[in-house]
Amino acid sequence: MADTSRSDDTGHSTVAATSARQGRFGKHMFWVLVFGTLLAAIGLFLAWTWKAPALSRADDQLANTRAAAAPSYNAPDPAPATQQRP
Repeated sequence: MADTSRSDDTGHSTVAATSARQGRFGKHMFWVLVFGTLLAAIGLFLAWTWKAPALSRADDQLANTRAAAAPSYNAPDPAPATQQRP
C-alpha cells in the first residue's frame, strides 16, 4: 500500500492519490448537507403551493369533468357471461 504522506525535495508534503480523493465528514460537509436538504424542502413546498389550486378543486367539479369526458370513450357493452360445460 502506498504511503499516506511523504516529503518531497522541496519540503512540501505529498498525499497519496487515494487519500486525496476521499473526503472527510466535518463542519463543512454538515452545512452542505443541511443547506441542500433545506433547499430541496423549499423547492418541494413552492411546487406544492404552485399546484395547490388545481388540487383543491371540489369533488363535484371533478365529477362534472368526468361525466363530460365519458361520451368520448364510446366503448361497446361487454359480452354476456357464458358458462362452459365440464
